[in-house]
Amino acid sequence: MLVAERHEKITALVNEKGSIRVSELSQIFKVTEETIRRDLEKLENDGKLQRSHGGAVSIKEHDFETPYFEREIRNVKEKMTVAEEAIKYVSTNDRIILDASTTAWYMAKKLPDIPLTVLTNSMKVAMELVNREKISVITVGGSLLHKSLSFVGPQTNKALEYYHVNKAFISCQGIHVERGISDSNEMQAQVKKKMIEISDEVYLLADYTKFGVQAFSRVATMDAIHFVITDSKTNQEQIQQFIDLPIKVIRS
Repeated sequence: MLVAERHEKITALVNEKGSIRVSELSQIFKVTEETIRRDLEKLENDGKLQRSHGGAVSIKEHDFETPYFEREIRNVKEKMTVAEEAIKYVSTNDRIILDASTTAWYMAKKLPDIPLTVLTNSMKVAMELVNREKISVITVGGSLLHKSLSFVGPQTNKALEYYHVNKAFISCQGIHVERGISDSNEMQAQVKKKMIEISDEVYLLADYTKFGVQAFSRVATMDAIHFVITDSKTNQEQIQQFIDLPIKVIRS
């Protein structure tokens, strides 16, 4: 296979999957991992993809907010695993935040009907909890983003200032040891930043595809996060980067 053909196929795979690891590409094309790393460096320089720690991610994936219906069917197993693990850290009478991510929605679907207060900017989360008699749901309004079925903007951020919760469960598009956590949409990033500010403890819900990624808009630095909950596909090399930070990484 010619180098140009391999580069074309690598780009197509990254765009199709959203992200892919060097080791996987090495097996697919039957070349060394060093060769793949050189390929990814060239493709990044050409603006075809973005390198991440241990692999590459699609530029298309992270430049713009992905419609909710697309996110619902992406990495479902991993997101469900992360959501189920996160629920273990919810206690009776907690006041919690669930953001507008699909992983937070999966949490809402699985939350037991116990005395809780849930603050959210997500229509999907609110509708999921509407029939739970013991859970008090508070939604914050603002400008509706149709792609994510969530409220954002100055009104949303202002409304969040009136509250204080003991736990926030939020997701992101990218988690990077130096650049912090980030999102593809600037307005979503501002809402998540405010959610972090009004929370005692912050649980970041991040499947393996989010590690090493720098999305468009920064949410916060890593020192704003207390726990990272991820799935079993997140390898030890990815986790090791955070060993010197005061963050507990929980792999489900």
